[in-house]
Amino acid sequence: MRRSDTAALAAAIGVVAGLRSLTAPAVICWATREKMIRPLDSLPARIVLARSTKKIAEFAVGELIADKLPGTPNRISPFPLAFRAISGAACGAAVFAASDEPPREGAAYGALGAIAGAFAGFYLRRRLSRRFPAFAIALAEDALAVSTAAAVVSVLSKRS
Repeated sequence: MRRSDTAALAAAIGVVAGLRSLTAPAVICWATREKMIRPLDSLPARIVLARSTKKIAEFAVGELIADKLPGTPNRISPFPLAFRAISGAACGAAVFAASDEPPREGAAYGALGAIAGAFAGFYLRRRLSRRFPAFAIALAEDALAVSTAAAVVSVLSKRS
């Protein structure tokens, strides 16, 4: 696969992190644990992966629920946006590592994708909520995030 394709996958998983900050790492961890994609080649990364996959998945489900609550902060507020960028960077690095490319470059694409996804998701959701029920828009956004993450993993798994 071309490097530009890998960059697009890293940016796409970053967009997922921008929409749902924990969905991207949950899907990447799960796919790595199931050997659908190759992990980072470091012992600390393998230890974290082995011990955290279930917890990350639990937190991701909690995030999907919490997102529908009225007190949830805006994703473009400084702290949530920074967390999304970090999440996107980590997942982008994993995408590049799975493709035998430099993880640092993948981290940059993932972080940029996360920031773009956070802003796009925020403004699109705000606009669509004027015409449709906010809960329905949130569920559609969940479906988009999960299906996009699954598509990224599917493409990566076919290359491994």
